[in-house]
Amino acid sequence: MTAVLSEETKLRDQICEVSASLFERCLTAGSTGNISARLSDGSILTTPTNASLGRLDPAGLSLLSPDGTHLKGDKPTKEAFLHRCMYCARPGDSAVIHTHSIHCVALSVLEGTNHEDVLPPLTAYYVMRVGTLPLVPYYPPGDEMLGEAVGQAAKSHHALLLANHGPVVSGRTLHEAQYALEELEETAKLFLLLGDRPVKCLSPEAVTDLRRRFE
Repeated sequence: MTAVLSEETKLRDQICEVSASLFERCLTAGSTGNISARLSDGSILTTPTNASLGRLDPAGLSLLSPDGTHLKGDKPTKEAFLHRCMYCARPGDSAVIHTHSIHCVALSVLEGTNHEDVLPPLTAYYVMRVGTLPLVPYYPPGDEMLGEAVGQAAKSHHALLLANHGPVVSGRTLHEAQYALEELEETAKLFLLLGDRPVKCLSPEAVTDLRRRFE
């Protein structure tokens, strides 16, 4: 029992630390965005609804059972179902971060993007930490169809871009998800900065080599 409590306490502190870091660097604003971490028993800690990621109380984080039942803490984010869909599709991952980071949101509303892979392989670190980025079709917030679409896409991708909404990224650890989310946002910023200029992307051979080395 002591080990379980220790794990939960550590994750509560980590979620608040990562949340504050993202907020302070304007990767989320107001009460947007949500973060979760999965404990070894399958239960899920998640940020509360209508809460600023910059001012979280570890004791106020919501604890959900593996099936999504609210066990204790403040009322969970209304997008907790997105996190559960990611976990169901990716049993090896233990953290999910969803933000409305501005450059990713801008990318999500552009016409003419490749819905199978929104961003080209501009840098090695993007390929290593994100890989490919599918665009999940738009559904209204809270629509169960969004959860189904996320779950389907997450079977083969740990980073997704929700159309007219923002990114959802999972990782084996909370920091792994954080670094992937940050790399995604920086690459989206770079892509938008380059505009219509000719770009030299990594070759297919280089991409394959990176994935082989770091998978």
